[in-house]
Order: sequence, then structure tokens, then C-alpha cells
Amino acid sequence: MRNECSPSRRSFLSNCLAGAASLVAGGHALPLDAAELASSPTKAKVVVAHDALLRDAGGAVDSRCILNLLDHAMQGLLGADEPVRLWTKIVVPGQLVSVKVNTLGGRGISSNVQLVEAICERLQGAGIKAQQIVIWDRDSTELERAGFRVRTGGNQVQCFGTDHVGYEDELVSHGSVGSRISKILTQRCDVLINVPVLKDHDGAGVTIALKNMYGVIHNPNKYHPNGCDPYIADVNMLPEIRTKLRLTICDATSACYEGGPSFKPEFTWQHNALLVAQDSVALDTIGWQMIERKRAEKGLKTLDAEGRAPRYIATAADAAHRLGTNDPRRITLTEVRLA
Repeated sequence: MRNECSPSRRSFLSNCLAGAASLVAGGHALPLDAAELASSPTKAKVVVAHDALLRDAGGAVDSRCILNLLDHAMQGLLGADEPVRLWTKIVVPGQLVSVKVNTLGGRGISSNVQLVEAICERLQGAGIKAQQIVIWDRDSTELERAGFRVRTGGNQVQCFGTDHVGYEDELVSHGSVGSRISKILTQRCDVLINVPVLKDHDGAGVTIALKNMYGVIHNPNKYHPNGCDPYIADVNMLPEIRTKLRLTICDATSACYEGGPSFKPEFTWQHNALLVAQDSVALDTIGWQMIERKRAEKGLKTLDAEGRAPRYIATAADAAHRLGTNDPRRITLTEVRLA
């Protein structure tokens, strides 16, 4: 067992695929139209960072090691720069930053508290004041069950559910979706950082970056027919989501390959990894492949064979949405291995 996790540890980088999905301009990930997508040299980058020694002797994620893993993942995504400086490419001092976690699965399969604390540490290092950061999900009780401490005041990082502030009165709509948006996103957020979990979903196939935005709206239960297609794509087209989302950091420290989205210990594995991207569609494409590989390893059918392939990923990439790319030729995958 190593004694410390330092940024100087040797890392292994490998580029596996090629592709393009979005331009970054003024800090915003901007979807390309069809003509730009065909001609742009820009690649949709997804970084998968692994650390086999991420956990302490008791099996818990080590705080120092997850910070180090996050730093390496961000360096793979944004360039080999000093860790704190990298975050100035995502946020600007004075902005309100909301960190949208996923806590439906309780302590067993929710966004890891140590990971979220590491994100908040780097945000503060980049000039965001603690009280300008809010960690949130739909419900404060679910946050507490996942290990987060609800905080609603003072000069500290805030943490609470939409139940604390409510949803906007007016519906916003796109395509098949009409929903009220959390006031955390509309009134308490300039920059949205998405922190989903790598999970199987019994209806949608997988629930990763795109589906985590169901926790932003008041009526997600309405949008589960047909494997959530096209509803997930349409939710992600809502202006408050599309214009504020800057970064997705998918927690794959523990991941679920069957029986999701709730916690099923028999189908959960310690993957000890993070997936980082600015293109949610590309990240979900890679995450889906990872879940399929684990299912194959365990002798399970593919999601397609079970009739629940996540078709909404292709919908999110289509000409009507252009939220990113699901084309392997237009995705660059970088793997970082620390141990």
C-alpha cells in the first residue's frame, strides 16, 4: 500500500479513438451544426482516469488520492497545467457554481463525497468563494442519505436539495418535454458542473451524464416511457441546462452494471475511476461501452439484446439536438492509469 498520492506519480496515457463534438468559446461548450461538425478538426475528448490504489485499508475512497486522480483527469482533458490553473478554464471568480450530484442510490452508489469535496477545493483554488458553490440534487434527505451534510448559510460551501428552494412557476419546453426547472439552476447558478455516477438503468439502459439532468426538473417520472427516448435529449436541450453546463465529472469509483438505478451490491463493482468530458454525449457513449464490457465479463446479455439499449444517446447526437457526438470516429479517448 502506498503512503501518499502525489501528482508526480507516473501516469500512462493512451489515445484510442478520434473525433469531434463541440467547440469551446468563452468558456462555453457550443454544439456544432451539421456543416461545422463535418469540417471541424476539434475532437470530443473523454478522459478515463484509473487508480487501483484509490481506497484506504478499510475500502473507503482516500481523500488525497481522489484529489490526485481528479487532477490527472483534468490535465488529460484540458492540458498539462498546474491543477488549480486548469479550473480557470472552467470558471471565473465571482461566478455562482452549482455541482449537481446524483444521490438516488444512497451511500452505496451515489456521487462520492470525497470526490465532490475535491471538486470544491479546486473551485476555491480557482477563485470561487466557498459560499458561491452549492452541491445539490432534488432532495435534501437523499443528499444526507448519500453522506452529504446539508448546509444553507454562512461562509461555507452550500449543500441542499431543490426541496429547500422549489421549482420555477413557469414551464419551459423543448420537443416532447415541458417542465419546471429547479431554482438552484435558474437563480443560484452561472456554471453547472455535472457529477453523475456510472450506472445501469432498468428502463433507459444506462444513467450517466445526460440522464442526471432529470434531477433538475419537477416531473422526471413523466419522461420514462420508451427508454426515456427522446425525453432525455429534450431535457438536455432546455436553455438553462444547455447554456450553463461546462463540465461533466462522472464518478466511477463504484459503478453498477445491472439492476440500476438503485443500489444492488451484487451488481456493483469498485472501478476506481473517473470519466471527465465537456461533451456529455461522448461521455455517455464511452460509459455505455464500459458497462457493456462489465456485463460481458459477468456473462450477461448486451443491453440491446435485453431490449433496453440507451437509444436516447443517439437522439442527443442527432441533427435535431446536436448536443454532442456518439460517433467513435469523432471521439478521442484518453486513459490515465496511476497504478
